[in-house]
Amino acid sequence: MALEIERKFLVKNNDYKQQAYLTKKIKQGYLNTDKSRTVRVRIQDDKAFLTIKGKSNATGTTRFEWEKEIDKKEAEQLLLLCEPYIIDKTRFLIKNEHFTFEVDEFKGANNGLVLAEIELNSEQEKFLKPNWLGKEVTGDIRYYNSYISKKPFTSWKL
Repeated sequence: MALEIERKFLVKNNDYKQQAYLTKKIKQGYLNTDKSRTVRVRIQDDKAFLTIKGKSNATGTTRFEWEKEIDKKEAEQLLLLCEPYIIDKTRFLIKNEHFTFEVDEFKGANNGLVLAEIELNSEQEKFLKPNWLGKEVTGDIRYYNSYISKKPFTSWKL
């Protein structure tokens, strides 16, 4: 079983953009957003993927993840079957020691939300925190993409 171990943070300024070595345009939707599992369709630039994620552990850091590349035209058709609110975002990839931060700038109904994720080899693994990294939101379901696909960030009462 493939496990994804990641931590998620809010981003407090735009300094990450200068450090990005690659950007990607992403559109994704959810065929299923059940709390025990999500099924996601993603188009990332000219590639497409089908991803199944399991329920997170108690810390929200670790969960099962299975991903398979699929035909882009099939992914476009699957997006039409997804639950409302397709997520539209730009992802910035930033090297940090031997890790890569993925910073997502959300558009459309989630405009204004910027999140950073880092994948780790263990929950206890240490990493250097860049100055643009804000509050940790690992395990807070409000910041899961599956959640904001149903309750967009622009509708939140902050």
